[in-house]
Amino acid sequence: MKSLQDLDIFVRTVDNGSLSATARALDLTPAATSAALKRLEAELGVQLFVRSTRSLRLTPQGEQFLEQCRPALAALQQASAGLADGKQALRGALRLSAPSDLGRNALLPWLDEFQRMHPEVDIRLSLSDRIANVYSDPIDVALRYGAPPDSDLVALPLAPLNRRVLCAAPAYLARHGAPAHPRALVEHNCLCFMLGDEVHERWRFAKGGEPEFSVRVRSANVSNDGEVVRRWAVLGKGIAYKSRVDVADDLAQGRLQPLCEAWTTEATPLFLVVPNRRHLTPLVRRLRDFLVQRMAET
Repeated sequence: MKSLQDLDIFVRTVDNGSLSATARALDLTPAATSAALKRLEAELGVQLFVRSTRSLRLTPQGEQFLEQCRPALAALQQASAGLADGKQALRGALRLSAPSDLGRNALLPWLDEFQRMHPEVDIRLSLSDRIANVYSDPIDVALRYGAPPDSDLVALPLAPLNRRVLCAAPAYLARHGAPAHPRALVEHNCLCFMLGDEVHERWRFAKGGEPEFSVRVRSANVSNDGEVVRRWAVLGKGIAYKSRVDVADDLAQGRLQPLCEAWTTEATPLFLVVPNRRHLTPLVRRLRDFLVQRMAET
C-alpha cells in the first residue's frame, strides 16, 4: 500500500460512519479524506463504500477487506511506531467484550491503568453476560470463562486456575448461620445466575478423593446479570457461587466471606479469545500479558 494513512482513514471512516467525522479526527479536509479512499479503491480495484448524500455503507468487498485490514493495520502501525522511536509504542483502538461482573469489578481499574501506561490506546469496552461472537460481533477480543467449544478460535489463558467461591455477606451469616456442608445449602436462599433460559442452580463440589457431587439449590433471587447476583450477595440477600476473580475485592475487604473452604469448587478458567492468530497483534499480546499479571496478583 502507498500509505498507512489511507488504510487508517478507511478503518476510521467505517468506525465513525462518516467522512466528515474522520476528517475532523485526523485534522484533514473532507476532500483529502475522500481522495484517500478513492486512492485505496483504485489500488485495490474494487469499490469499498456505497455512497449517497446521507449515508455511507460498506460493499461486500469492503466488509471482506475490513476484516483483513483491521488487525493488519494495527500491527503495521505498532511496528512503524517502534522503528520510529526505538520502542514498541502501542497505539490504536481495541474493541473488548467481557462479562459484566468481571468488567465492572476488576477490568475497569485495570484498563485505566493500562491506558495510563499506553496513552495512545483507545478502549471500546462492551459488558454483557451474553457470550460474544468474535466472528460476527464488532469486537476484537473477548474475555470468556471456560474454554470455547469452537476449536478454530484462539484462546489464551488469563487465569487458568480460577475457581468459584461459595460466599455470603456477614449480615446474612449473622441472621442464618453458615452452612457446615455444601449439602446444607438446600436450607438457605441461594443467589443464582441465569444464561438464556438456563438457571445455574446445580452447584458442584468435591473433597479429597471422594466423587464429585452436586447440590440443587433453592433460590428466591435469579438474574441474568452476574453483577446483580454479586450485589445481592453483598447486600445480604443470600449465598452466592461466584468466580473468585469477580469477588476478589469483596473477599479482601470483608464484604463477603468464603464458605465451606474444605471442599473444592467448580473450575472456571478465564481466557482471552480472538478469531485467529492474525488478531494477536502486539497490542493484544501486551494487554494479555498485563492482565495475566493482574490476575496473578489478585
